[in-house]
This record gives sequence, C-alpha cells and structure tokens, in this order.
Amino acid sequence: MPDQIRLIPLDAIDAEAMPRDRTAADPAAFDELVASIARSGLRMPVELFGLEAEDAAAPAYGLISGHRRLAAFRHLRDMRGNGDFAAIPALLRNPGDIAAALAAMVEENEIRRDLSPWERAAIAVTARDRGIFATIEQAVDALYPAAARQKRAKLRNIAFLVHEADGVLRDPEQLSERQLLRLHAAWTTGFGEVIETALTETTRRDAAGQWELIRPILAEAEAPPPAYTAPEIRPGRPRRLSRPRPGLTLRRERTPDGYAIHITGRDATSPFLDHIFEEIERLVGER
Repeated sequence: MPDQIRLIPLDAIDAEAMPRDRTAADPAAFDELVASIARSGLRMPVELFGLEAEDAAAPAYGLISGHRRLAAFRHLRDMRGNGDFAAIPALLRNPGDIAAALAAMVEENEIRRDLSPWERAAIAVTARDRGIFATIEQAVDALYPAAARQKRAKLRNIAFLVHEADGVLRDPEQLSERQLLRLHAAWTTGFGEVIETALTETTRRDAAGQWELIRPILAEAEAPPPAYTAPEIRPGRPRRLSRPRPGLTLRRERTPDGYAIHITGRDATSPFLDHIFEEIERLVGER
C-alpha cells in the first residue's frame, strides 16, 4: 500500500528538528526550485515525523527531508500571500520508519555536501535526543553503516563532545577531526571545566581566537604528568580553586616556562589583585 500524502500547514513544521548542513545554499538553484514549484507544483513530498509539543503553539512535526522544498513553499507563501502555499504535501513517518528515513537523509547529505565531523556527530546526538535511537552508539552505527570501525569510534567520541560542549565552542563546524578529538581527550581527562571557563570568560568570540586560547590548556592536558612529590597534588589534573568566592574564578595554565595563573570574574579588581600579589610575594620571598 503506497504511503499516504497529507497536506501539513507550514507553521506546524519545525525545519530544524534535525541538524542540517550549514553550507550556503546556491541562490540561483533555489530560485529555479521556487519557479518550478510555482509552475508545476511539488513533485516529491517532504518527510516529517511527529513531535511531542510542549504547548499548542509549538510545531507538531519535525522535518526529516525536504529542507529546500519547505523553504521554497514558505518563500512562495510569503511572496504571494494568497494561501495557495500555506500547506505542503508530506509523508508522515511512524517511529519505525524514522531511523531509515534519517539514515537516507544522512547518506544523501554525505554525497551532496562535505559535512564537517562536528555536523556528522551532531546528527547522531540529535537522533538520540529525539528518541529515534536509544544511544549515540546505535545512532552512529545506523547512520554511518559504510564507515570503518575506527571512523565510527571517532564519531562517537566527537558526539560525546557535541553533547558536552555544544553552545560553548564558537563555530565548531570549522574545527578539524583532529582538533575535535584533542578536545574530547582533554574533556574526558578532567580539563572540560577549565576549557569551558576559559571560553566563557574570554572576549574572543571568533573560532580562531578561541582555539588559540585553549591551545595551552590542551598542551597541559596532553603533557606527561610531572614527577610531583607532594602526595596531595594529583598529577595531570587541572588545578582550580576548590571553593572560589562568588564573582571570582582562579585557574592555572601550563606554559613553556612554568605556569600562568588566571584570575577572572567581576571581583577581580585592581585592589584585590594587589592584595594577591602581596600574598604571593610573602610566600615566595626570602625568609
């Protein structure tokens, strides 16, 4: 029995329910698609799945495939305003079909676009969060069945980083696989909070500037542990103030010549830092 096509209002569809490739669209190709739909209608329906809406105003459906077709319909609706394009033909996928449809979308994107490692892993994380797969491992194995075992293992590690660092890193799509795997290794060895603090408090918002900021932290995370003699110091771990006062963050950073101490926060005022330096001079001065 062929799948039943339904007309779904455009406002009931969340176009970003699944991550999309962020490669800029070709304006000329989009204009051709709009003209073709306006002239001949939609030849291939979009694919949707049901969402658990928190309120009546939230979209009831998430988009699996047909992102450009949906965008063309919305463009025609806004341009003409006569209601002819207020709803789009769609195939509704039940839970058993969503995984296969999503895998097909990923395969199409892999062929059509050069997706970044972050984007590939983000699709797996979103699929897990939507309940399409029970775990990230299952999502990676199902969405990238043709990838070698080592490649899937790397994607699972990057997916862990997506889960932990999404919203912290600036333009993570620009980072290479090696950069992301270095971040994952640092995160899993206890440096995640230090990296997150450094990125949150810096004024650098560009990807290159943020990477330069965290490179020394990664170097410390990757360095062999020094031969500490004090038993209370755990080698190879980032050191932070255990109970910082409100409005103050204190952390150390390894450098080629030793260590740098970063004191940040709204209470890191000049008088307070003068007091800190007096204490340091007292501790390291001659006795």
